[in-house]
Amino acid sequence: MSNELRIAVLGVGMMGADHVARIQSRIAGARVTVINDYVTERAEELAATIDGCRVVIDPIDAIADPEVDAVLLATPGPTHEKQLLACLENAKPVLCEKPLTTDAATSLEVVKAEAALGKTLIQVGFMRRFDAEYVELKGLIDSGDLGRPLVVHCVHRNPSVPSHFDSAMVVKDSLVHEVDVTRFLLDEEITSVQIIKPFPSSKAPEGLQDPQIAVFSTESGRHVDTEVFVTTGVAYEVRTEVVAELGSAIIGLDVGLVRKSKPGTWGGAITPSFKERFGQAYDVQIQRWVDAVVRGAESGNYVDGPGAWDGYAAAAVCEAGVSSLETGERVQVAMVDRSSI
Repeated sequence: MSNELRIAVLGVGMMGADHVARIQSRIAGARVTVINDYVTERAEELAATIDGCRVVIDPIDAIADPEVDAVLLATPGPTHEKQLLACLENAKPVLCEKPLTTDAATSLEVVKAEAALGKTLIQVGFMRRFDAEYVELKGLIDSGDLGRPLVVHCVHRNPSVPSHFDSAMVVKDSLVHEVDVTRFLLDEEITSVQIIKPFPSSKAPEGLQDPQIAVFSTESGRHVDTEVFVTTGVAYEVRTEVVAELGSAIIGLDVGLVRKSKPGTWGGAITPSFKERFGQAYDVQIQRWVDAVVRGAESGNYVDGPGAWDGYAAAAVCEAGVSSLETGERVQVAMVDRSSI
């Protein structure tokens, strides 16, 4: 490995191009040496702006390239399984934007393939775990100051989504973030999901069930509900409130974490806007991943954040969610025992 971590970025649409700019301008100890995209012209245009960067047409060749130490996948979900397995075959650490894969079965195969190597190479891009407000909320829960968490309320609203978005994608592309947030904050698995279909918005394209209400139960019996509304026409809103035995706390109001507890206190600090706040989370995520990869040669662990198991768990919950969307019934989440892998 050279003095700087040499990264191949696969997929340079909006997210991938943003990561390229991030690595080149705000991340220490790394540079982009290879770019791949199914639109070759887009890849070539971006590579031309980076000294020493070149385009490799085939994504598997890009992963295996000798001038690549690690891989960042920002490609479409259906391509992830093959590309992740190629990363494992070439022993290349990889940060994979969600989803890990598009279904639980293939996600599990990726988990098993990584486990067989005896190295932890795959990190999944659930960037909210690196957001300052979510980190603060997690710390408050873990401190015990609020007592035991009982209920979690979430809101996930988009002003609009692409025209190809369908009802299942609301679960797999939007609700998936709340799935990971639930597992991150409560440190336990989700065991069942029910999707409730309210009266649809007239702003939603025909056939798109929007909004949706998701209800999760966890291993210990905690209740989590999420409103997902992706065609509000208003703004991007993400909120999470934890209600516990000794008080409650909420984030996502654009004023920092707000806490209510005895003796009737209320307050929060002013924080940056949404775009600044989540942009910072991506910066922290990528920097910590780069640092983990550099350390990994000694420890065998190239990950600092959610891993392949977290991607599999999210896929399993979303699969149950899509089934519930179709039937309206509460659906049990089917997952293998982690200790069996």
